[in-house]
Parts: sequence; structure tokens; C-alpha cells
Amino acid sequence: MYDIEEIINEIIEAGLVKLVISNPRHVEKVIESDDAQVKKINIRPVEIGGRNLYQVEKLTKTQAFHLNIEETELFQVINTYMKGFKQLNARCETVEIDAKYTKKEKLLYNRKKLQAIEGSASHNKKKNYLLEGDEPVPVFYDLGIYTKDGKVAAPMYDKFKQMNRFVEMVWDVLKDYDRDELHIIDFGCGKSYLTFVLYHFLTAIKGRKVKIIGLDLKKSVIEKCNALAKKYGYDGMSFELGDINGYKTTERIDMVVTLHACDTATDYALYNAIRWDADIILSVPCCQHELNKQIKTKDFQALTKYGIIKERVASLMTDSIRGSLLEAQGYDTKLLEFIDIEHSPKNIMIRAVKGHISDAKKQAALDSVERLCDEFRLEPTLLKLLK
Repeated sequence: MYDIEEIINEIIEAGLVKLVISNPRHVEKVIESDDAQVKKINIRPVEIGGRNLYQVEKLTKTQAFHLNIEETELFQVINTYMKGFKQLNARCETVEIDAKYTKKEKLLYNRKKLQAIEGSASHNKKKNYLLEGDEPVPVFYDLGIYTKDGKVAAPMYDKFKQMNRFVEMVWDVLKDYDRDELHIIDFGCGKSYLTFVLYHFLTAIKGRKVKIIGLDLKKSVIEKCNALAKKYGYDGMSFELGDINGYKTTERIDMVVTLHACDTATDYALYNAIRWDADIILSVPCCQHELNKQIKTKDFQALTKYGIIKERVASLMTDSIRGSLLEAQGYDTKLLEFIDIEHSPKNIMIRAVKGHISDAKKQAALDSVERLCDEFRLEPTLLKLLK
């Protein structure tokens, strides 16, 4: 479910062209008393004296008042006015967004794609992608990310956004990580889009010394990825044929990445990461079937009587249990949105960083898992492995 702050952030990120705030609430809910008679608010980007600003136009029955604000003020201004109004419509560069509060204060949200607006009044600011630079990345051509003229291929644009979100989340935990050389294992690397992106980002853009091993079950994929690594001189990168369950290494592992490893393969990857005492774990789980087959309850049958609800509840329980078990093992754990759900339904990332977790907090995390498992008669693989 969306909240108004998420919607405002999406509007700003999408490149605001015009915003209309309307349908006043009760007068006492308007934050500024001087605005009590305002019926509608228009906001649009303007350029004044070479500066990119936003013009706020407040309309009463008989007058119009204008105010120019900085982009840094935009979020606060919109958020403040939505406390006094029920509805907004935002036209952005490629999307149109509507939000409206019902009489019962439920927030309704609608988003539709538009064709790019040529010469629009937006500031047309370049999205701050970490992977964008002056020179194209050669390996991206082989991976099909770029067209021949060095542009992001249309079918790969959502994947490109996913890549940027991934490296952004990686750098958030690695920027202060002090190691001369990073040792990373990518379980279930597949075609290795993100593996190559990660290597390029850390070595070419951030100047870090990195050793990455990609592991997958498909021989043809491993051969192709090793050939690409050799072709582009990625000496710190190699790919191996093997199963996550039972994989062994004697090297120190700083970070374990597991993206879309299916069902319990994620559990084995997390277990190996814990066993190696890896400092950082980044996991985007996939296809959580295990608990859906096990889940039973007498007191909460409303969660399990409908198949589609049962499946989603089991999926969310799976990731919640994994996060709590990582916390019980001494990891500061967060479950984050990896990519917009419209681009991929597999949009939860488990981010776990070895931290100073008190024994009491570890025990509380483990107790919460065991209570949940007792209630719903669950035997998750990761819990069995850790025991």
C-alpha cells in the first residue's frame, strides 16, 4: 500500500511537469491559516534568471497568489498541502499520477505511462544513475544492455534501472567498508548481468580491488561468462559450475550475493554466508514454495483459506523468518524494496550486515521465529540448517 510521501517522491523522481492539488478538506486541516480560502494549487517548474525553480500558484475564488520555491523545498510544500487537500494530479515526463483520499481516509493511487513529452516545461534533469558515465561500458554490448549506438536497449531499460538500484544498495554498505581487496561470491549468477555490473562499478568507477566468483548450475552460462571475463580483462572475476548446497571455499568471504535463487536455494546460500562469517549478505529471494506447502493454522484460517492470499502470506513469512534468523546470528538486517513492483514482483531485498547485536536481541529474534513456526506448523530450511 502506498502512502502520500512515497507518491510525492515518485512524482519528483519522474520529472514533474505540472501538479494540481485540489478538493479542500475541512478548513482546520489546512496548515497555514492564510490559505484557508485556497481552492486549488498549481505547481510547475520555471526558469528564472538561469535558476531552476518551481512556481506555486494558490487560487481562491477571486485571486491568484504566486510563490517560487527551490527543488529542495518541493517535497515539503506538496506534503504540507496534502494535509489540507484530498486530491492531486501530477503530469510528469513519462507518467501521469493521481492520488485521492476517500471519505474514510483511504488513499487511492493510479499511475499510467505517457509518451515522453518533447520540449516539456520540466527541468529535464538527468537521472542520477551511478552507472552512467561519459564512456559506454564495452561488456554491456555483449550482454545486450546497449544497442550498437551505445544507448540502453528499450527491452533492457527496466533491467538497467534494476542494475542501478543494485549498485546503489551495494555501495551503501561498501563505501565505508575497509578492506584492501573485496572477496565476493554471487550464488546463482545466471547470465550474470548484475555480476558484471558489480565488478565494473567497484573496479572501474570506485577503484576498489575485487575478486568475484559467480556460481551457477548451467554449464553453457558458466562458459559464456568466463569467456566474457577473459575478453574484457576482468582478471578478478571467475565463474564456476556448482550447486549452492555443499559449495566450499577456504578463502575469507566479505560479501555474499544471491539474486533470485529459487525456493530453498536462498536458504542454503544464506546458511553458507553465515557459516563463512561473511560481513555482508544481499539476497533477493525467489519462488518461495516451501512454507506454502506447510502452513496450517486453526486460529488464523482467514490467512490460509484463499489460495492467492495463502501464497502471499507464506512468501512474506519466508522472508521475515530469514531476516529474523540473520538477526539472531548477529546481523543488522533490513528488508528493502529492491525495484518497483511494476518492474518485477520479486522486489524484496534482504540486506544483512554483521553488527554489534546484543544477546538479548538475538534471542528475541529467534524466539519470534519459533513462535511463528509453532503457530503455523512451519519447518523452514534455514532454521533446520542453523539448528
